[in-house]
Amino acid sequence: MSWIEEKLELAKTILRLLYENRMIRTFYRDKPDGWTLVSGLYSPLYIQLRPLISYPEVFTKTCSALARMALEEAPEIDRVVGIAMAGVPIAAGMCFAGGMPGCFTRKMEKVKSVENFRQIISEYGEHTLVEGEIQEGDNLALVDDLVTRFDSKLIAFEQIRHELQRRGLRNVSCRKVLVLIDREQGASDAARSAGFEIASLIPFKSMGLNLLRGILETEEWKVIRDYLYDPEAFQDMSVRERLALMSFKK
Repeated sequence: MSWIEEKLELAKTILRLLYENRMIRTFYRDKPDGWTLVSGLYSPLYIQLRPLISYPEVFTKTCSALARMALEEAPEIDRVVGIAMAGVPIAAGMCFAGGMPGCFTRKMEKVKSVENFRQIISEYGEHTLVEGEIQEGDNLALVDDLVTRFDSKLIAFEQIRHELQRRGLRNVSCRKVLVLIDREQGASDAARSAGFEIASLIPFKSMGLNLLRGILETEEWKVIRDYLYDPEAFQDMSVRERLALMSFKK
């Protein structure tokens, strides 16, 4: 079996487990009124992967699959760096499953952008920004649960860059980001513009949506498909009321 075929099988299995354990939630099954995202926009879909570690079977399969992906799609990396908070247990699981060394960034409160980071870092003191060992010559990869935009990944990279300077390490590279799910909402373009590359086990629109076809109910799947390709069409209250009614009638 080729890696592409294996990746599809892994993605389908993990998507099913995420849905069954309500880490992928929909208006149809879980919440008729849907969700209001941080952006203020309505969504009939909600992906919350932070409980992953509470489900040993799903967690083990996920970390093993990501370790396998790292071997196939990023063989140049020497060490993974879990992004606080959701990426930390995933990186630890990858280290265990794949026998690779790792470390993780520290959570920095109130830092929402690279500009925030640069303002706050002068007052941060001598505390380490990255826990774990990094060696001269390492090629690092950032690890997180999912990517929507790219802001938090850039903040994590700034932490690494600052920490490398603090430790006096001059020959360390970090240009790869490994995630379980890429929502495919602009992060890849933002990553490329910043000189990074994203490797995702489940590109959600181009792969995950098709794989969910046999997992979600037909009407449920159609709504999620339409939303992913045109979220603005779902911001009208009448559309949201129709979806809520659809879920009550199921």
